[in-house]
Amino acid sequence: MIAVVGHADLTPETLTLVEAELRARLERQEDGTRGVVRVGAGLPLAFGRAAREAGRPLVVLLPAQGSVPAVLPHRDRPAAGELLRLAEQMRLVPYDPEGRDACVGADERMITTSRRLLAVWDGSPADGRDATAHLVAFARARGIPVEVVWPPGATRRPPPGR
Repeated sequence: MIAVVGHADLTPETLTLVEAELRARLERQEDGTRGVVRVGAGLPLAFGRAAREAGRPLVVLLPAQGSVPAVLPHRDRPAAGELLRLAEQMRLVPYDPEGRDACVGADERMITTSRRLLAVWDGSPADGRDATAHLVAFARARGIPVEVVWPPGATRRPPPGR
């Protein structure tokens, strides 16, 4: 499987660039290789669309409380519906979708089950809000190949309050 992680604060224009780059990279992968992503708006949805367009099976990880899906934050609900329509398979993973540490833990588990990681990352360090740098280091420390995806012209939204 090929996992994807990355910044949650990508601009809409960047998401378009990233989706095209992800599609191109997925088209070059071995036949039958599945993509896996944790459900959410923004990058997860762009990856799901890219996987579908590249003819790749998609696995979507949904948060669970016990044996039932957890309630998603409002911002992720429309994207979750589309991702589930794009997915070949859905898996329940125990984590709190509102908890940053729980989401990072779910991403770490996803990475350990993957052969490759696509990281949509501008190279910035982890800052307490964004864990992309941490997840890249996590994958590399386990010998999982990482491909950084940051197309020319990609940008992030400024932090709130600026």
